[in-house]
Amino acid sequence: MHHVAVIDYGMGNLRSVAKALEAVAGTHQVIVTADAKTIRDASHIVFPGVGAIRDCMATLQQTGLDEVVRAAANSKPFLGICLGMQALMSHSEENGGTEGLDIIAGEVRFFDKAADQGLKVPHMGWNQVSQSPHPLWQHIDQDSRFYFVHSYYVDPQQPQAIAGTSDYSLSFASAVGQDNVFAVQFHPEKSQHTGLQLLKNFLDWDGQS
Repeated sequence: MHHVAVIDYGMGNLRSVAKALEAVAGTHQVIVTADAKTIRDASHIVFPGVGAIRDCMATLQQTGLDEVVRAAANSKPFLGICLGMQALMSHSEENGGTEGLDIIAGEVRFFDKAADQGLKVPHMGWNQVSQSPHPLWQHIDQDSRFYFVHSYYVDPQQPQAIAGTSDYSLSFASAVGQDNVFAVQFHPEKSQHTGLQLLKNFLDWDGQS
């Protein structure tokens, strides 16, 4: 039996992510784990998270999971969610500047334009995602709505890495894809049918675009 590893580094509502995956898992076993071998042996990897990126990176480095994540992102289907997406980037403006895992070249930027326009930050609630072609969008309508909670957004260095965009004072990358890595700013586990479909697509994905 294949298993999907949900990386547990102490940040994020892992129960919600695991329950959503279990709902569409089929023959996959869902394991929430911080064990390096279990992560290495998984067929699919999910890297979720909420909170501050400085705490995220410090915990990953202290536990050695930063190198485990890098290795997993180079070898098998890998899904980053919310903070897990932002941590994949090179650098973040959050917490006075924080280095990321540098798996996908780019920056994480604050929604300063939204704040200047009087929009609420964090960007919270349902928003549309305009999709670029990728296997993880299969059976999901163009401009479907997903649930967001975030104050920072990713700005990939290479435009071809952008797999989906949303609008909140500006057009921002709400999904990115690079080789066997796909990552989303929204929470599929909170996005009802469309979110479950994306998770099912991920578990069916072989990591090829």
